[in-house]
Amino acid sequence: MSTAFSLAPLFRHSVGFDRFNDLFESALRNEGGSTYPPYNVEKHGDDQYRIVIAVAGFQEEDLDIQVERGVLAVSGGKRERSDESVTYLHHGIAQRAFKLSFRLADHIEVKAAALQNGLLNIDLVRVVPEEAKAKRIPINGQRAVLEN
Repeated sequence: MSTAFSLAPLFRHSVGFDRFNDLFESALRNEGGSTYPPYNVEKHGDDQYRIVIAVAGFQEEDLDIQVERGVLAVSGGKRERSDESVTYLHHGIAQRAFKLSFRLADHIEVKAAALQNGLLNIDLVRVVPEEAKAKRIPINGQRAVLEN
């Protein structure tokens, strides 16, 4: 018995969603993603979102945020601190390197990022351009002719 199923019926009545099918398939593959560091994705209104990542022990210079081709990548790595001569009796705060990726929907932009109290807050906003907004198409009694 196969657990695979086709999403083709979903896309019968759509145009231009070829990439959307690939997104579904990659999400359904259930790849073993990392759960470190823990994070929340919050919605603050219709067009405002926030990603909150727990980055205890990291400083601003240890973190990197990039957006490329609709993917928000957040990475962190502890830099060596040669000036500190600390001997840990118990080292319980994980400060290992990490990389988290978030696929952003169309028209989602990173507004700001701030590190406060061990939490990295990344504010996102949906900015829909005027040409992408819904528009009413008038119906007139004359037959439209398509030009090549």
